[in-house]
Amino acid sequence: MEGPLRLGIAGLGTVGASVVQILRRHENDLSAQAGRAIKLAAVCARDRSRDRGVPLDGVAWFDDPVALAKSDDIDVFVELIGGEDGVALESVRAALDSGHGVVTANKALLASHGVDLALIAEAHDAPLAFEAAVGGGIPIIKALREALAGNHITRLFGILNGTCNYILTRMEEDGLTFGECLEDAQRLGYAEADPTFDVEGLDTAHKLAILTSIAFGTRIDKDAIFVEGISAIEPEDIAAADELGYRIKLLGVAQQTESGIEQRVHPTMVPRDSTIARVSGVTNAVAVEGDSIGSVMLSGPGAGGSATASAVVGDILDIARGIKVPPLGRPAASLEPYRRAKMRAHEGGYYLRLMVRDRPGAFAAIARCMADAEISLESIVQRNRPPKSAPRSHDDEAQAVTIITYETTEAAVRSALERIESEGQISGKPNLIRIERL
Repeated sequence: MEGPLRLGIAGLGTVGASVVQILRRHENDLSAQAGRAIKLAAVCARDRSRDRGVPLDGVAWFDDPVALAKSDDIDVFVELIGGEDGVALESVRAALDSGHGVVTANKALLASHGVDLALIAEAHDAPLAFEAAVGGGIPIIKALREALAGNHITRLFGILNGTCNYILTRMEEDGLTFGECLEDAQRLGYAEADPTFDVEGLDTAHKLAILTSIAFGTRIDKDAIFVEGISAIEPEDIAAADELGYRIKLLGVAQQTESGIEQRVHPTMVPRDSTIARVSGVTNAVAVEGDSIGSVMLSGPGAGGSATASAVVGDILDIARGIKVPPLGRPAASLEPYRRAKMRAHEGGYYLRLMVRDRPGAFAAIARCMADAEISLESIVQRNRPPKSAPRSHDDEAQAVTIITYETTEAAVRSALERIESEGQISGKPNLIRIERL
């Protein structure tokens, strides 16, 4: 039997403490599965005196994560610090340069520096594992990189942020506003004090960028993703979706097109009877479509200490077993440059909510703008009561109008809306939600 695999964990927050708990609780089973002992050799945390509820007797303490990453007393550096730059990046680079394996749950780090870190890992023959960075406890990285390697992937999409899914679920089930649900999510610990990263779609975009690279063999390019969050969603939008047979979900979508790879994050109306529509609360789900498998979906807890720690420990076990694969599914040097598809060429139906000024000819003008853009309308409905946060003009009462289009292009819809705004027929900004008939 080989000697023990010695771990150094940097960061003992919720996830780090949960990793230690799993290692202690399943020590014998993990060693039996790995064929060698797995030993927690050292940790690094800001406050040594804090009680984290886990036994750390006999474990070496480091004040500097970079020093821990370079230490000859560890074989694997587990980075649970967070942040895309700074000490997290410095310590991961130091570990890989020292030939140590790295396990991380840091999606921001990978979305910004994943290709460079993969190149360093491969140059030093050091494993770089990050299952916990996307989807929490869902094994989507391993599925894409290994189990589905025999497929030509054409599309993947999913719910990748539990905070947003929780908010949208509560808005539908309890008829609450976005703000009320956000406050509740913060109270329960699902949302940060500054929720921008989650609710504006940035967290989902980072995760999607990583999945896109593995699925399509391209370099990571998080800045190429079209991103819209959920903060503009109103109870009226939720109600309209329900009347039409849809639910609203924040989806990350990546797919191959003739012009390149399309990546987008935005609120989406999905058929109420679809599998993705039934994913509620803080649960995540990812669907992958390939030429051999057809379609497969993985779902499960997308956040939380235990779920994320489970994925971290799974990566540790793979390293202990000697399993080594290119971090991004193929040698990093062979990744193709990312070729961004034209977002405005995306085709599909659209839901539009407009605050239309109460003046003669407004409806006819809107219909004319749509017709001139060659957009066919499936339905147009005037709502009697505008949403709570809708802006009101000083000289006109505005009524909420919802429009559903037949399949059209993003370019046509944007062009029509720009013209409608320029003609002064509406108050405030229009709300647009794409419809996906998955």
